[in-house]
Amino acid sequence: MLIQDLMAMSNLLPDLTGVVGTFSLQGMGIATAVVSATGLLIGLFLGVASKQLEVEVDERETLVRDLLPGANCGGCGYAGCDACAKAIAEGKAGATVCPVANSKAHKAIAEVMGLEASEAEKKAAFVNCSGTCDRTQVNYKYYGVQDCKAAASIPGNGSMKCGYGCMGLGSCVRVCAFDAIHLIDGIAFVDKEKCTGCSMCVAECPNNLIELVPLPSRTIVACSSKDKGKDVKHYCTIGCIGCKLCVKACQYDAIHVEDNLAKIDYSKCTNCGACAKVCPVQVIMEQPA
Repeated sequence: MLIQDLMAMSNLLPDLTGVVGTFSLQGMGIATAVVSATGLLIGLFLGVASKQLEVEVDERETLVRDLLPGANCGGCGYAGCDACAKAIAEGKAGATVCPVANSKAHKAIAEVMGLEASEAEKKAAFVNCSGTCDRTQVNYKYYGVQDCKAAASIPGNGSMKCGYGCMGLGSCVRVCAFDAIHLIDGIAFVDKEKCTGCSMCVAECPNNLIELVPLPSRTIVACSSKDKGKDVKHYCTIGCIGCKLCVKACQYDAIHVEDNLAKIDYSKCTNCGACAKVCPVQVIMEQPA
């Protein structure tokens, strides 16, 4: 009896195999169709979404970016050349905002923007300090980290008796990407021929000694002390004493004394040199053209 049952079941196996095979093929076909349909729907959705969410890029932005030097120095006031190009294309910055680009590049950028290119007023950094080793006095010898910001945190704003002067630790030198600033006799000096006016050194100086001066301007005040004259004389032989003789000598209202310090208005200065001639401590200087 058992043998007969086993033989009957064996006869049924081919039929069951066919049924299972049929169901397997149908399942695979259904699964393939579902996956294909799902992929198609996702593709259509992504295509529609990309059109709806697409951010249009101003063609002028790309053209301007190609004309910028790629220094990414931040001298324009923006976070790199990409941001600068975007600001120019959006009309938030002028065609000559990049201090590193030359006049040819400025003109080309202006043409892209449909503007008339005006000559950008090129500027160079100047260190408003004359306190070289033989002219100023020190309170103590500094042995700390060779960084101006670190030294500025020490009481007295560094080791020099003049708390406004150059510390001579070279932080500005290290941030200059154009080899335009060096330490000479204890203070920083700028090579105008190499300076691009990027302002990296301006931002680095903790004493705010460095300013950007228009290249045509030759008359400068090489001091930043705001102390009274008698105190300045105590620690520096060439510091501004706020005597106002320069103010009286200027016929163009281009120089004034503020906080005991002479300041030049470069928009009015004609480089006549009258102020430099009457300065009793010779802190007002005339640079070569």
